[in-house]
Amino acid sequence: MSSNAQTATPRTDIATPESASNPFWHDQRKRRIVGDVLSHLLLAVLAVIWVIPIVWVVLESFNKNPGPYNETFFPTEYTLDNYTKLFTDTHILNFPRMFMHTLVISIVVCLISVFFVLCVAFCMSRMRFRFRKSFMNIVLVLGMFPGIMSVVVIYFILKSLGLTQGVGVTVALILVYSAGAGAGFYVMKGYMDTIPMSLDEAAYLDGCTRWQVFTKIIIPVCKPMLVYQALTSFLGPWLDFVMAKAIARTQDNYTVALGLYQMLSREYLNDWFARFAAAAVIISVPIAILFIVMQRFYQESMSGAVKG
Repeated sequence: MSSNAQTATPRTDIATPESASNPFWHDQRKRRIVGDVLSHLLLAVLAVIWVIPIVWVVLESFNKNPGPYNETFFPTEYTLDNYTKLFTDTHILNFPRMFMHTLVISIVVCLISVFFVLCVAFCMSRMRFRFRKSFMNIVLVLGMFPGIMSVVVIYFILKSLGLTQGVGVTVALILVYSAGAGAGFYVMKGYMDTIPMSLDEAAYLDGCTRWQVFTKIIIPVCKPMLVYQALTSFLGPWLDFVMAKAIARTQDNYTVALGLYQMLSREYLNDWFARFAAAAVIISVPIAILFIVMQRFYQESMSGAVKG
């Protein structure tokens, strides 16, 4: 071979059979566009599936036909009578009383539960004492059992205490919903564990007591978790059906969940189905208001944490 001969290098610009047969998939930009389009189409379909039941309930709450049987999927005639009668026609089902009864229970339970969880989480996160880990393990194991297993036992305990009639039902529901709140401290404790102990030590050096450290340092830093705990504590009694059904025996002590269930019974269905939809819309209003208000505190606390 001549010394002037140069070594032949393979050409990379020649299309191979694979790339020539399907050149589209070798363009990353086009593949990304196709992936984005498919992802958005899937999300749009899922959004429609999720939104349709909500839209149907809202429109059904304005349906002029009070019964459940309609010729079309969406109502064709609309009226506000369902909302009006829901609050004025109280001789059969007193929805305003059920609403206020549930609201009072949920607010009280929310306050008690948040306080219990904060106290237990602070003790488990900041204090060291004997049987601490054993207690946490026992609570973890007990939390694996469904609460419905204890409904019968709880009912007979409340009955022996005389809390299954009259005003005692309200007290019983508050006790049942808030008594075990402290056992749900794991999420709050995990958040408190991320707070540096140096903050506590600096506060102790400045002369703060343990209570002052808890109220002036730990609680302000835990605002995001307070939002989460307040929402879950409020939603528990607001949406619960099983425990309320076991304890509340008369309409005077019904919660909104029991009231909505009663509206779908055979004797009320033909006249109360549209009002059932109206009640479903109404009971979502406090949840939406609470979420909007608490979300503002959550955003403020997170922005403050970033600035700090």
